[in-house]
Amino acid sequence: MIPEPSTPTSRPREQNENSAINSAGAVSHSGDESGNENRRKSARGKKRPQICSENTKQAQGKTSRGSPGRAGGSGGRRGQVEAVTLFEVVTMGRSAMQTVIGDWIETYVMDRDSALLDLISFFIQCSGCKGVVTAEMCQSNRAQDCCDILSTMVEEVDEDSGLQYKKFMAFPWILTVTWPMDMDCVEYPLIQSGPYGRWFHSEFGDFVSVLVSQCQHRVVFDGYLMNALVSLLTELSDSCVRAFRHTCTLAAVKILSALVAVALSLSAAMENAQKLHGVERRKTSGRQGSPRLDRIKKKIAELQEKRSEIESIMDTIFKGVFLKRYRDVLPEIRSMCTEELCSWMKLYSVAFLNDSYLKYIGWMMHDKIPEVRLKCVLGLQGLYGDPLLLTKLDLFTSRFKGRLISMTLDRDNEVAVQAMKLLILISKSCEEVLKEEDYQQLYQFVYSSQRPLATLAGELVYSRLLNVAAPGSKGQEDACEGAARGQDVHTERTMVRLRALLTFYMQSELHKHVVYLVDGLWDCAGELLKDWPTLSDILLQEPTPQSTGLTEAEQAVVVEVLVASVRQAAEGPSLVGRSGGKKVSSAKERKTQLDDCAKLTEHFLTTLPKLLSKFAGRWDAVASLMKIPQYFLPECPAVENTQVTSEELITEMGALVDHPSGPPGVLEAVSRAYLRLCGEDMAWHPTARSARDTLIQCWKDRLTSQLGDALKDDTFCANNDKTGEMLSTLRKLRAFYNGHDLSQWDLFELLSPLLSVGCLQGGVPSEVILEVLQCLFHAVLWNLHTSGKTLTSREKAVAQRQQLSAFCETSYRCLSHSDGSVKEQAFLGVCDVLTAHSYQLNVWEPTSCGPLLYTPGPRLQRALLAFILEQVFVGPDSNAHSRVGHASEVERLEDHHKRRTLLAAYCKLLVHGVLEMSMASVVFTHYTKYYNDFGDIIKETLYRTRQTDKIGSARTLLLCLQELYVRLKQEQQCRGGGQPGVQTFTSIKELARRFALTFGDPAKFRESVTMIHRSGIEFVFSGFVQSPDVACPPYLTYLTILSEFSSKLLKPDKKTLFCFLQRQTADHVVHLREDCWQPLIYYRASLLATAGEGEDVASYVSSDRRPHPPSRSPYEDRSEAESSPVSTEPPPRIAAKVMEELHVSGKETGDEIVEVEVDL
Repeated sequence: MIPEPSTPTSRPREQNENSAINSAGAVSHSGDESGNENRRKSARGKKRPQICSENTKQAQGKTSRGSPGRAGGSGGRRGQVEAVTLFEVVTMGRSAMQTVIGDWIETYVMDRDSALLDLISFFIQCSGCKGVVTAEMCQSNRAQDCCDILSTMVEEVDEDSGLQYKKFMAFPWILTVTWPMDMDCVEYPLIQSGPYGRWFHSEFGDFVSVLVSQCQHRVVFDGYLMNALVSLLTELSDSCVRAFRHTCTLAAVKILSALVAVALSLSAAMENAQKLHGVERRKTSGRQGSPRLDRIKKKIAELQEKRSEIESIMDTIFKGVFLKRYRDVLPEIRSMCTEELCSWMKLYSVAFLNDSYLKYIGWMMHDKIPEVRLKCVLGLQGLYGDPLLLTKLDLFTSRFKGRLISMTLDRDNEVAVQAMKLLILISKSCEEVLKEEDYQQLYQFVYSSQRPLATLAGELVYSRLLNVAAPGSKGQEDACEGAARGQDVHTERTMVRLRALLTFYMQSELHKHVVYLVDGLWDCAGELLKDWPTLSDILLQEPTPQSTGLTEAEQAVVVEVLVASVRQAAEGPSLVGRSGGKKVSSAKERKTQLDDCAKLTEHFLTTLPKLLSKFAGRWDAVASLMKIPQYFLPECPAVENTQVTSEELITEMGALVDHPSGPPGVLEAVSRAYLRLCGEDMAWHPTARSARDTLIQCWKDRLTSQLGDALKDDTFCANNDKTGEMLSTLRKLRAFYNGHDLSQWDLFELLSPLLSVGCLQGGVPSEVILEVLQCLFHAVLWNLHTSGKTLTSREKAVAQRQQLSAFCETSYRCLSHSDGSVKEQAFLGVCDVLTAHSYQLNVWEPTSCGPLLYTPGPRLQRALLAFILEQVFVGPDSNAHSRVGHASEVERLEDHHKRRTLLAAYCKLLVHGVLEMSMASVVFTHYTKYYNDFGDIIKETLYRTRQTDKIGSARTLLLCLQELYVRLKQEQQCRGGGQPGVQTFTSIKELARRFALTFGDPAKFRESVTMIHRSGIEFVFSGFVQSPDVACPPYLTYLTILSEFSSKLLKPDKKTLFCFLQRQTADHVVHLREDCWQPLIYYRASLLATAGEGEDVASYVSSDRRPHPPSRSPYEDRSEAESSPVSTEPPPRIAAKVMEELHVSGKETGDEIVEVEVDL
């Protein structure tokens, strides 16, 4: 045991070398001082704080009543203030710190031993220590005696008393700190959760800074305070206790930072004194001597001596604390040391900014913790931002430039962003450091998925490529030619920047994403990108003999840049795949966005028809340009004669969409543009709707004529030209049907005969069937969507149901089509239609004339399930998988995405209750085998079906496992009773384990899990009749699979199920020593095992299978059978406890208790 510290005694100063004292000083800290500091904040500003401690009381006893004591004031003033300790003042703000520290300095001048021990206790208390500090004076000043004492310094644990203690020297004191062993398990102030920890960190650093600042004039240089304080912090910062190490390291580096400020003030004073010395020497150049000059020289020497002493103390702290702790295992300590070192190098570059100290920053840039790397980069930003310090960073820059560039790829986004900021700063201040290949690597970050990083890279691209034009370049030549032609300077400058942007984009080998490039350049090059009139003029400019203009490839890129800038101005920086941007726009940003939309509407309403006319036939550019009308404002008062202007645009759009060779992308883009222009809020929607209706009626009439020629006597007899014309018309109708309601043209009745002929008679090309299927699909969906307004009578509801039934019947026939794309479209169409019908039934008001229920027949359900098994769950040797076995990676990913889409469509039918829940069992059987491909979809389906019906979902899981198990048994029987498929059985058991993990809270799913066990036991024992040839149930091994769900049972349910299992086996003679009955042992052990027993299933089973003689058949001698029908042999301790619990459970539940014989 560590002895209790004795009562402190006071002594005269001259007795220090002859007697040992226990500090005023054995200071005991209460258990709640470090956790309730916020409660003492109310004292701030009310009364002047005054420190008070046991040491203070003794110091007051030694002084007269009127002398300044520990609190620094007269007795009268002391009676009017509130007494606080040094630890309490940390929570009271900077002004209170200055007052109390001033009082402490006065006390220190009168009795430095007592005051120093109070300060030592303060640091111990700030570490969260609730123990005792005992101090004794070193009785010898000889170096050899001090070395002997240091060799006995220890940090040990006294397990008998439950205490730890550390004994060390803080000259001239020998300190012993005693604290409980569980201190490492308690939060100390610096790491307390919430804002208090961060606030205490700041206030503690301020306290140390104020202490050094107010002691810098006399106390710091007395050779006593700083020596003792540095010794204390050096020893405690090297402690194995995290609280001491963290707190005292922070105190030490903060003291060094405060000493840096003192050294700077001394350097400034020396500089002033030297200037004064030079002036005085010039005044007294002809005299023999000057007392004033001598005093100035003496002051300079004194300041130099003080600065040398300060630098010596700083060097001691750096070597004693920093060099040991900058590699500490605690990331907070490493980060703290790195941050303070950067501040030392910036503030006191004369002493710290050299390669001997910079190397630590370079090493810490490789730290595995992002916070440490971030502190390094932020510190270097401060150094490179000062032009006066750049000359001292040359070697560091050349040595660690590669690491700085690689940090832009850091996994932590903030580190990567700050590293990019640092490199931009280096590029501006040290132009020759980064080479062209370095810049090329940094430019590519404009395509980064993190918007802050992309924006910084865009700033670099803009400053080095777009904001300047290289002399003699092609852009400059074109600019000169433009000036000769009388073009204005703005157009010339825009052309130069645009060519530089095109060169950068087209030379990029990694990325071809214009929208990401525009988003990265938006903040710095927004003026260029939003200059839509100039960009449009450049696109509309015709080549002349004097200027070749832009090539077709360059024009295509400019069109994409133009469209991307329009999207950016209208929607803001919200790109798919790019994160880190602002989620909420400010009022100023929203106003700017609205103004930009007004400008683009005004400009493109008149310019877009000209652009469409010029790029007619270049479908990629047309498809991009047709995205612009989606961002128009409903009204544009700035445009004169809006009706005529909109008619020009709509006429040009009609000519594009009616073109016979228009690709699907252009048709979709024009359809979306019409959808926007036909909106109720648009000023020109009457004109747009009239033009759209005229187009649809024209296409319908054309299609009617084509179908009349092609369908004769229920056969398809169109030639290739007629088929191509029909296909073109169908594609246009399908593109518009996707976004527009075309129900008034009755296309479903028009196209149904063509699809019936194609499915029954054949001869219809697959492309035509595919387009017709999509048109019918959209017709049914629009009918369901608008049924709230159109279903006004039962006759209309019957007609809607007949249409839905006809579509499902037609899709069923298409599922057997030879073309894979037709089958996929039929499958997706019927799944989406049935899902929409289910949603319609859920939201319909029962009081109104609602739709009639349609349920898919068994034949259609089987066909859908067969399609999923054929197209989605394909093995490595199947035909569907072999199609992409040797394909490229892109094709493989596309096939994988297609299979996921098909499975998701089928699972939606299960979730919405369109299909019976039992149909999900086939999907669930593939959960483990295809976990990497479809695990998320199957798991979500399981959760959704469970929310609908817990018991039904559990029965589906049970059915899934039983089907797999029965199939395994049948395969074993077909192999003639050979070795069982261990891997297959293991996979079923793993599937059961995965299913069990989906049950979260056992209390929430209590009924479901219990039902799984009861049904599983009945599955094993139902219908089993024991005979000499069949000693155990054929499905007994299923109990091993069932045991995976035992961990989700509550304790009372385990008891009940154990009784139920005993009743099922009551009529059978069970010999548990036989191998065939081992699954029963395993399952019974899973029910008997409880959390409090510390027994698991495996250990329980092994205890049952101890060595024993070979057992005989139970039918050889029934007279020798056990008295109970069931003979079990569990370990005595567990069996006795379980029987006791089962008797209690039987009384509570009324279940029959089957006695279990225990072989002791």
